[in-house]
Formats: sequence, structure tokens, C-alpha cells
Amino acid sequence: MAAQFFTNIGKLGLGLAIAGGVVNTALYNVDGGHRAVIFDRFSGVKNYVVGEGTHFLIPWVQKPIIYDIRAKPRNVPVITGSKDLQNVNITLRILFRPVADNLPKIYTTLGLDYDERVLPSITNEILKAVVAQFDASEMITQREVVSQKVCEELTDRAAQFGLILDDISITHLSFGKEFTHAVELKQVAQQEAERARFLVEKAEQQKRAAVISAEGDTEAASLLAKSFGSAGEGLVELRRLEAAEDIAYQLSRSRNVIYLPPGQQTLLSLPQ
Repeated sequence: MAAQFFTNIGKLGLGLAIAGGVVNTALYNVDGGHRAVIFDRFSGVKNYVVGEGTHFLIPWVQKPIIYDIRAKPRNVPVITGSKDLQNVNITLRILFRPVADNLPKIYTTLGLDYDERVLPSITNEILKAVVAQFDASEMITQREVVSQKVCEELTDRAAQFGLILDDISITHLSFGKEFTHAVELKQVAQQEAERARFLVEKAEQQKRAAVISAEGDTEAASLLAKSFGSAGEGLVELRRLEAAEDIAYQLSRSRNVIYLPPGQQTLLSLPQ
């Protein structure tokens, strides 16, 4: 009797373990920022997307494929040619994510590594087409225009594969050695030309200053000659008073002279 009881308990436990295993395999979780696509062995990929949370499926018949739909960065380097046949090394930083509703189609046509299959090829295509429209110098002076054009065309191209590009930026832009050397030589020549122009302008200003100074001296000499010729006594008297004022001021500031001796001869006591 007891043996029969324990046998029944054992069968019950085994049944519960099997049922627990079946239930466990029938459950799956979709974490935050992720979505799931269901693959059915009989009907193929289901045409719907499973959201976050815990869900049921048919064990051994269905399988969940989890996608991360959060934005992810990717750097894509490209070597191409400009309009004037200069080599351009350019790198794009792309922030991308898949369209959640398009995940069944993305899994069917591209698989889990959809970014590896799509982004390098379309980025290479768009960059070559856009860069070929600009000269090397325009790539530098009109970088914002180039970036905007790349962003618009690459966004439209990626949308055809069910991808959203949240941000596109040019993180690196360089040219071949020949072009870089030519730019350096041009900059040196421009600096030398600016220096030569500065020296010419400086010499011109010095020349003008010398002419103006000479004209001023000539006019001053002419005025003095007229003064001496017409009113010489008045000019001499003015100069005598100015000299006397200066002597008095200097003596008043001297520590060794407190007053002027009565017999001290100054310009004020000179005969008229």
C-alpha cells in the first residue's frame, strides 16, 4: 500500500516537472527597447511584432527573434573622388534604428545583421555621388551644404530598407598629400603677399608723415620770419617772459633755493 502511494507521488512529481518544463519553454521575455518577431516552423515568419513583456509561444514549433530597436551609432569610412579629381577620405557617423513595424520584412530579407548588410553599401553609394558634385576646396568652404545633401539623400535611401537615421555627421574629412601640400603652399604665398602689402602701406604712411612734417616746418619757419620782420620786439618780449616763468618754476621746485637773492640776475632784470 505504501509502495503504491510513493509510486503515485513519484509519477505526479514527474508529471509536474514535465509540465513545468513545457510551461517554461512556452514563455519568453522581451526586454525594454526590444521587439520580437515570431518564426513558425509551419507557416514561416509571422506578420506581426511582439512588444515588451512576457509572452507565450508554442514550444518546438515557434521561436522568437529579438531585435534591439534603440538607436545605435556606426562609423562608415569612405575613400572617393571630388569633382576636380582629388582623393577625399571621409567618415560618417550614423545614428540608426529599425522601424519596429518593418521587423518581419527586415528579418525575412536582411536577417539580424541588417546594419552590416545595408549601411556600408548605401553610405558608399551616396557619398560618392554627393562628393563628385563639389571641388576639393568647396568641400572645405561649403561643408555644411555637403553634410545637408548627404543627410537628405542617405535618409531617403535608408528608408527603403526600413531604417531610420536619427543623426548623420561628418566626423573626418581629409585629402591626398598632393592637395594638402598645394594648400599649404597657397597659404604661405598669401601670408607673404599680406606681409609685402603691409610693408608697402607702412612705407607709404611714413612717406606721407615726412611730407606733412616738412610742410609743417616750412610753414612754421615762414610764420617766424614774418613775425621777426613785422613785430620782432613783441616776439622777443614774449620769449623772455616765457623763459622767466620757466626759471621761476624750476627754482620753486628746487630744495636748495628758498628765495631769490636780491642781486640774482634773471631774465626779468635784463635791460630792455
